Order: sequence, then C-alpha cells, then structure tokens
Amino acid sequence: MNYAEFEMAFHAVDTTSDMMKAAIQRWYDMYYEKEATEESDPCQRIPYTIVRKLAKTAFSEYSATSKDDFASSVIRAADSKKQKAMHKALIGGISGLKPVPTKDGFRFSVVDRSVMLVFARDGDGVPVDIGTYEKSTFGRFYYTLLERRTVGHGGYLTITNKLYRSQDDGTLGSPAPLTELPQYAGMMEEYTFQKPVGGVGIAWLKTPIENCVDGSADCVSVYAPAVGLIENINRNEAQMNGEFDRGKSRIIASADMLEFDGTGKRKKLSADVFTAVDEAPDEVGITIFSPELREQSFLNRKREYLRNAETIIGLKRGLLSDVEAEERTATEVTSSEGDYNLTIIDFQQMWENALREAVRLCGILGQLYHIPGAHEVPDDSVVIDWGNGVLFDEEKTWADYKDMVASGLLKPEIALGWRFNMPADTPAQQEKIRKMYMPGAVEDGE
Repeated sequence: MNYAEFEMAFHAVDTTSDMMKAAIQRWYDMYYEKEATEESDPCQRIPYTIVRKLAKTAFSEYSATSKDDFASSVIRAADSKKQKAMHKALIGGISGLKPVPTKDGFRFSVVDRSVMLVFARDGDGVPVDIGTYEKSTFGRFYYTLLERRTVGHGGYLTITNKLYRSQDDGTLGSPAPLTELPQYAGMMEEYTFQKPVGGVGIAWLKTPIENCVDGSADCVSVYAPAVGLIENINRNEAQMNGEFDRGKSRIIASADMLEFDGTGKRKKLSADVFTAVDEAPDEVGITIFSPELREQSFLNRKREYLRNAETIIGLKRGLLSDVEAEERTATEVTSSEGDYNLTIIDFQQMWENALREAVRLCGILGQLYHIPGAHEVPDDSVVIDWGNGVLFDEEKTWADYKDMVASGLLKPEIALGWRFNMPADTPAQQEKIRKMYMPGAVEDGE
C-alpha cells in the first residue's frame, strides 16, 4: 500500500504507526509467501496452518438461526462470508462485515486490514474515520475506488466515494466519474445517513490478542507473537533442504587440481560440494568429507520452535508440533487439557459479536434504504449454537440437570427428554419418556 498517495487522495493522515504498517505488511507477506530463497523456505506455511485450524475448529459445530425472517436472511448472508471474514481477521488482526444493500435484502463484503487506513478512533479505540480501497480493471484501464466512512457530530455517518483511473496498477492515476464502471454507477459521491447507525456501519471482528507491536489500539495478527519463531523455522527448512540437496559428501581438493577453461580461469564448481584449498597442495590432495546428515537435529529443533509458537499464541500443545495429530472438533478440544480451548472461546465470541452487530446494523440500514421487511431486530432473536463444543459442554449440562433432579428442582422426565432429544412438553410426551427410560416409575404408578 502506498500510504502517502492514498493519504493525499483522502485528504487525511493515517494514524497507524510506522511499526504497525511494517508489521501488517509482514503478516500478509508471511501468509501469502510462496517462493523459497537460499536463506528461507516457507514451505511449511505455518501462518496458513494456524489460521486454517483455528477457523475450522471454531466453526466445526456452529449454527445460527432466528425465527425472524428478516434476521434469518441477514444471518444467511453473513454466514456465507464467515470463513473469509475469520481468516482475514486472524491474518491482519481485524476484518469487517460491511452490509451492502440489494433489492432483496443485504449481502456482505469483507473489509480487509491490508486495504484500510484509520484516520481517527474514539476513546475506546474503535475506528470512527476510515478509508478503504478496492481495485478493479475495465478495458485497458486500472480503477481504484476509494471509500471513506466518517462519524460526525451526533454520531451521523457520512460515506464518500471517489473513483480513480490509471494506465498501470501501481498508481491511482486521475479522478474518474463513478458511472464509468457499471458496478459503481448507482453509488452517490457523498451521503450522510439521517439516523445514527452506530460507528462506521461495519461489524468488526477483532483478534482478542494484546498489541505486541507498538502497544496501540490497533489489533494484531493471531500469529504476531510468533513471527520471529516462524522465520527461524523457515530458515531451518532452507538449511535442511540444502543439506539434503548436497547429500552426505563434500570434496575438499587442492586448488591446483581443479580444471581451467580456455581463458585461464578456473572452472566454477559448486561451492556447496567442492572446497578449494590453496595452501600446501601436496598435503591436501583430495579429501572426502562425509558427515552424518543432521535430519533429526533439525526436526527436533523445528518441533521445539513449533511448541514455542503454540505456547506464545495459546494453541493446544501438539496442534502444530505433532505432525500426525488428527483434526479436532471443538468438542475434542474442550475435552483436552491446556489453554487451547480458551483461545477457541475467544474466537467464537469474536464471530458471535460481529454477527449480532451485523444483524443490528442491517435492521437500521434496511429501514433507511427502504428494504422490504427490514426492521430493528432484538438481540435475543438471534440464536447461536456452537454445538457440543467449547461454549457448550453437554456433559457438564447433563450433570447440572441431574443435580437439579436430585434437588427436586426439575422433573426427571424433562431432564431425560433433553438427554435423549425427545419432546417433554405435554403429559403424553412425558409418559412416553417414563415408559422408555423410567421403568421403576411406571411400575410404581401401576
């Protein structure tokens, strides 16, 4: 991101520190890096592994529903973006669900930290003035849409849109009318909502990790604390690859034994295999240096680095360092010891907060955009179920139910109905449960 060019176009200064800007770029480079160099080989893709496993585990038993038709449509739209939004938040520290009105309701686009500038925050560190950009191509030109969202006096949100056209991808170029691209033709250059919507109108997902870069209100990547360890792992991978490429042997020869080409220059042979020694050629001759490959040493060191990364981030021990570990559901994670279940709870709560905020926003925006059926949705009308997982432990709930039955606070038929997923609302349904699971009670009744 060319911060200076975007700041000039937005007529505002990004409050993100230089340290944070460099860190954000580093996180994205590490996640999307594919090419190996002589010094570093990212083939293990540690950032990708961390992000994928966290997102997969968090949503392994997730469902969200509502009896409200409008809320249900918003939930479906948000759920279609949940993986992307979670991944982007884990990579860059923050992402956002931005409601986009359509004739039938709402869809969501995901706001990515790598294309966002923060111009102002409130007292709690929440962004109240941001700029984002979106790139596209049309014909022979490159286009960049700049969107600025500013919360003004009284909490009223103003959205400003500007389109730029360029002949190369590296610059903004010159201003162009929004109508020049079909997807932006219906946009207004500036609009202020007539009712406060709360913040900049985006439902944020923020990683629940303390800023370890500059201590600011900026959110950090889930693997930010382990960046140095990951880079060491990548260096170790390159070292081990080089050792295997060379094989066991290295040939040490006196310099006068190597051939010369027609120009009188010594032929260049691989320094990784051949080592020339100019001193005392009579004593050197040819020596085969054949050390044992240090495979186990490298593997042990890498495993220790991975364990350290797990500890720093808060992952369950063995999730990264045990290459044979099977995929775990949220239930299995809960039943394991360690801090990993706490991390998963945090990320599940992160999504739950964002989803509820998205539904709330769409209720307000839907009325302002005159979307049919839109209305403000009570928070308790959205039901989020994480299954028999981290936020809900079936065995603990069953133990609580049994204690309530023993104390006379709950009828045993209701507890058994819950346990075996049977209705227990009517006397007939409870009688059926007694016949199936309470033979003693049936005999006493007879």
